[in-house]
Amino acid sequence: MHVVRKLVAAIVGIIVALPHLAQAAGLDESFLPYFVTVNGGAGIYLGNGLILSVAHVVGGGIVNKPKVTLANRNLIATVVKESPFEQLDLALLEIDETTLPVSLRLRRIPLCAGSTWPGEEIVSLTPFGPVRSHILSAASLTAETRKFSTVFRDDGKTGNSGTAVFEAQRRCLIGIVSRGISQVYSREGSDKKTTRNLAKYFVPASVIAAFMPQQLRLPSESHPPIQFSFRQ
Repeated sequence: MHVVRKLVAAIVGIIVALPHLAQAAGLDESFLPYFVTVNGGAGIYLGNGLILSVAHVVGGGIVNKPKVTLANRNLIATVVKESPFEQLDLALLEIDETTLPVSLRLRRIPLCAGSTWPGEEIVSLTPFGPVRSHILSAASLTAETRKFSTVFRDDGKTGNSGTAVFEAQRRCLIGIVSRGISQVYSREGSDKKTTRNLAKYFVPASVIAAFMPQQLRLPSESHPPIQFSFRQ
């Protein structure tokens, strides 16, 4: 009888959990209107006619009028500010927001406050839809790539450069993907090599906040989490 009760409780728990899973998927879909195609790459609509991408997707200053697609509209953007790939790898673009639907003009993306932590759940907004992943510790990477301190796990489906990264629970922008991190493996006794995706490095929200021009600063999230630091 005791075993039967446990089994019933487990089944009920699964049934109760299912709506929450559906709700999470539905919430992730709410990010889709923000997705922007920039010169064939990715970007994110911030609101106020502003689009954020990375410099090497925009063209590193070579392309003065990047082509963007937002809300099924093909638009020409102007570069407001740019930091080269070798530095921050960020690019801020501007479009005429009067060409957008009113529902999109009213949207604003808040920046996440505080630091990320290993295991934190994120949502990357890819051209094929939102994909969930987790923050990794830089210590889990190879020695030569540990300089990239803000990374999340990549299975090859989490988007490419310019992909926006959101905190899954707080729904704020945690960063934007700058590059992928992979490792080449070779089998002993074979010349065949395999490349395995390990992680994606993203420019964090704190760097984005400092990059934004003073008059165009993004709002911070309304209720940031309380974070503690412990000194040794």
